[in-house]
Amino acid sequence: MATVELRFSALPEHVRTARLVAAAVARRAGVDEAVLDEVRLAVGEACSRAVGLHQIGGISAPVKVLLIEEEKQFSIEVGDEARHAPLGASAGAAGGDPDADVEEDEMGLAVISGLVDDVEVTAGEHGGQIRMTWPTTPPATALT
Repeated sequence: MATVELRFSALPEHVRTARLVAAAVARRAGVDEAVLDEVRLAVGEACSRAVGLHQIGGISAPVKVLLIEEEKQFSIEVGDEARHAPLGASAGAAGGDPDADVEEDEMGLAVISGLVDDVEVTAGEHGGQIRMTWPTTPPATALT
């Protein structure tokens, strides 16, 4: 099992780099070429969500992205350190619109769920994580 770890400051301009790295590692891991655009989009959405949560919460810790290559699958975990409210509760920024924040968060998760068949979202008081998994195909072996 090979793992690449990427950490970046919670700034929107770093999301593009995370997308490019994720696509390159996914390609190397054996994710089907036809799915790479979905990988890029899903990682971009997950990273943008984490960046937004860090900025809203005033969190200076970096966003963490793990790219995990396993035997028959490739997974990406995007983690944030934002405090998440229990499901169904509004948790907006001070002075912000809590309902709009929750709506935007739910929309981002819906986009990710539409792009990735295998998604797991965990969130709690000490941060959240989105784990996305894609199947891989073994590299073709040359016959001699």
